[in-house]
Amino acid sequence: MKSTYIFKWGILPAIIACSLLASSCAVQKNTSYLQGIRPGVNLQLQQERPIALSPGDRLRIVVFSRDRELSDLFNLSSRGISAGGGSESSRYGICYTVRPDGTVEIPTLGPVYVQGLTRDQVADAVRYQLVSTKLLLDPTVIVEFYEMAFYTLGEVGRQGRIEIPSDNITLLQALSMAGDLTITGRRDNILVLRTENGIQTPYVVDITNMESLYSSPVYYIKQNDIIYVEPNPKKAAQSDANASTFQSIGFWFSLPSTIVSIVAILLQLIK
Repeated sequence: MKSTYIFKWGILPAIIACSLLASSCAVQKNTSYLQGIRPGVNLQLQQERPIALSPGDRLRIVVFSRDRELSDLFNLSSRGISAGGGSESSRYGICYTVRPDGTVEIPTLGPVYVQGLTRDQVADAVRYQLVSTKLLLDPTVIVEFYEMAFYTLGEVGRQGRIEIPSDNITLLQALSMAGDLTITGRRDNILVLRTENGIQTPYVVDITNMESLYSSPVYYIKQNDIIYVEPNPKKAAQSDANASTFQSIGFWFSLPSTIVSIVAILLQLIK
């Protein structure tokens, strides 16, 4: 008889402990990034893909040369003159908007095709035209992106528009710039919406899986990408006023009776 009681009451703590352990493992599995990475494992990264310009993008172009008067012709803002043709002045050069035909209109030089080019390629193209037309002999051209951004929604620390600071931004870097995912954000179902040539394409990335992340077409973020982090089922259930979750009052009122019922069933099973 004594051994029976020991079995009856000794099995309950074991069941509870196993349940807690399973719950802990599930939480770690759902929240840990890049599972499977360990010391000594080398990861094959994608080749860097610098951001390329598209119609509607904005950039700043500054031209320098030894002849300041000549270079000022291409930096109208340095003389306080506002440039037309899809551009605006600033003391650091002229800010251009890429036209639907993929060009920007540079004062004195004329239209330059920039669609699909990176910052360095735009600088090379402008420099080449300046030299080939003999407008400048020794130009130095600096190109900077202006107001390029991606957007974040859902379960992240910072929602909204985030400016792109460099030519290459990975998805993980973008999420860190957004303040990381909240604890209730799904790591295995991150949606990235990318618009190219008037077509918006959805991509789903599981950042708990390193293969899913490193092989994804959206591993490198582009301008105007929209990153949406979906809430996990527990968080989603909170939107239902009648949902019974551990944050709800109803859950805690029903918890004692639920425990008593489970214990009674277990005792009946082990008799």
